[in-house]
Amino acid sequence: MEIQEIVSNQKAFFKTQQTKNIKFRKMYLEKLRDIVIKNEDLLYEAIHKDFGKSRFDTFTTELSFVLNDIDYYLKNVSSFSKPKRVTTNLSNQIGKSSIHPEPLGCVLVIGAWNYPYQLSLSPMIAALAAGNCCILKPSEIAENTMKVMAQLINENFPPEYLYVYEGGIDETTALLQLKFDKIFFTGSTKVGKIVYKAAAEHLTPVVLELGGKSPAIVTKDADLEVAAKRIVWGKFLNAGQTCVAPDYLLVEESIHEQFLEMLRKQITEFQYGPDAEQYTRIINRRNFDRLVKLIDKDQLYFGGNSDERKLYIEPTLLNNVNWEDEVMQEEIFGPLLPVISFNSFNLVLNTILDLEKPLAAYLFTQNSEEKDAFTAKLSFGGGCINDVIMHLGNDRLPFGGVGNSGIGNYHGKFGFEAFSHQKSVLEKATWGEPSIKYPPYSDKKLNWIRKLL
Repeated sequence: MEIQEIVSNQKAFFKTQQTKNIKFRKMYLEKLRDIVIKNEDLLYEAIHKDFGKSRFDTFTTELSFVLNDIDYYLKNVSSFSKPKRVTTNLSNQIGKSSIHPEPLGCVLVIGAWNYPYQLSLSPMIAALAAGNCCILKPSEIAENTMKVMAQLINENFPPEYLYVYEGGIDETTALLQLKFDKIFFTGSTKVGKIVYKAAAEHLTPVVLELGGKSPAIVTKDADLEVAAKRIVWGKFLNAGQTCVAPDYLLVEESIHEQFLEMLRKQITEFQYGPDAEQYTRIINRRNFDRLVKLIDKDQLYFGGNSDERKLYIEPTLLNNVNWEDEVMQEEIFGPLLPVISFNSFNLVLNTILDLEKPLAAYLFTQNSEEKDAFTAKLSFGGGCINDVIMHLGNDRLPFGGVGNSGIGNYHGKFGFEAFSHQKSVLEKATWGEPSIKYPPYSDKKLNWIRKLL
């Protein structure tokens, strides 16, 4: 069946109103949960083939998010979907006002390869919870996970409701030529611009989850041991192939050498060897070559070893890095951590302000004034103070970018709202209405309107 026909069938099915039924939504969310649980081993096997991700990391950073999202919406979809009464202003009396969340229709979700289950299925789940039909296009770069998601979903869900479309650039291009009621894309800023341009042809609203160079700042007032452990974990999780990983490190000069040594020690303790279960390989040769070229031997503080046969790059610390260096020009998206020292906290905030707004930002300090300045002054999608990445684990916090790092957000209630339209309804009584707003007009009527408004 051609994708145009599937999209057309989804639009027709949406018009039957079946997806607006809460029992219908819950039935299929429960079915998806059962499929994920029943096929965990198959999901683990596929992602391990793609880039060596362990069962531990796959569950904690992928499947647990998916299962928690399903449980969250099963618990909350009824209350989220109910009309909500709001106050009616004086000029609209006698009347009552309400907001009715309604699904958008047929939506397209384009997933990313670095967390192929979480970044494909989580927005898809939000779309289904909100009552939409959905086309899911996983990333072809993680080929095995794309195939297993297509197999499990397309064999168990009616295509007029939910369908996984396999393929690469050509297939994605074909999808983008079709009209959807919303497009949700996770990936690079470069491709995000292509998606945005294609969506504009149909006036299709978008959520763009992009990336950027996310800074982590460590001041002399930080708990350095905690900072080193959390930064090393967050940076080298998934071999640095994480959109909210600390992209580069800014360390106050007075603790610079001490903290570098603490980072080196922590990397050694975590044992990120070529065959370590807790360390994934680089997704493909193209990205491997790109990352190896960014390693400046003159700046090498620790690591730098690689094995192209295994697509392995050792966790690498780069010291004496300048803002003009190649490694500081674009998001690294790999296990290289440039370290830059600073003397003035306020000046380093101003430097970050001159750059594109990042998807995430992190600060390690016990100084309350520094915490306040970081939060008030910097613009970023989301972040942490004295931790990294973990803000994604709270479904009460929206996740999304700002400026170059993205448009819109999701997670929890924000995901439901991302795929919903908030429809306003005013119901007026048919009695007791004054004639003040109707012609013929007069100064007396105008004076009354001025008082009422």
